[in-house]
Amino acid sequence: MIVKNSIKIVLLGGTLLLGGCASGYLVKDIEGGRVAMTAEYDKNPDRDAEAILQPYRRVVDSIMSPVVGHSARALEAYRPESPLSNLLADIIRRGAAGISGKPADVGVMNMGGIRNSLPEGEVTYGMVYEITPFENAVCVLTLDGKMLMELFRQIAGRGGEGLSGARLVISPDGKLLSAEVGGRPVDEGKDYTVATIDYLAEGNDRMAAFREAKSKTFPPEPLLLRTVFLDYVKECERKGRFVDAPAGGRITVAKSENK
Repeated sequence: MIVKNSIKIVLLGGTLLLGGCASGYLVKDIEGGRVAMTAEYDKNPDRDAEAILQPYRRVVDSIMSPVVGHSARALEAYRPESPLSNLLADIIRRGAAGISGKPADVGVMNMGGIRNSLPEGEVTYGMVYEITPFENAVCVLTLDGKMLMELFRQIAGRGGEGLSGARLVISPDGKLLSAEVGGRPVDEGKDYTVATIDYLAEGNDRMAAFREAKSKTFPPEPLLLRTVFLDYVKECERKGRFVDAPAGGRITVAKSENK
């Protein structure tokens, strides 16, 4: 559901400071809340506002409406892992080939960066944009095995994120129990390449281990996640394939011994 922030400001005679400008008012109280933006607002639209928006709507629709592919089923994002987060992590890992010449050992995508689900059937450009609306660019980092394990511990503490090329077993309370990359236990003395988005590469979303990367590689021109995702959907369409997600089992939550 889309929500709109609503703020009520009560003023008293005095001075209200906004951007350093004085206007003779003082803020007495501020109340915040949320107003759900639902289809209810579409029942009686303002005709003047509709007339103003119509030319822009036509331009936006012409960009967002074209069908670029087809999805075999509805794909959603949720923890500890999900079809859509697995797919995007795979696409990011694969996109690393355009940066370093080969797929990365591991791909990581945060759940918070996935802003919508992919419905079954036709896939439009607008759907791809809604799923990946941010200007996030793909990059490749080099982490030693010790720091990679720390990253996996941070992912476990989050309850799971989009992951490719690795398998984790975590506890119900977010502890990392085991980790493999390429079907083998992580070697703390080895260097691994990790493909992710620039937002995470800065250590955001509680993945501070990325800040300790030995190197970070970006292409000369930003390679947006949205572009890589869109190219993948188009490639599937050219090959006569429906977009689908790989099997799960990448992040497994161990059963608690306490009953």
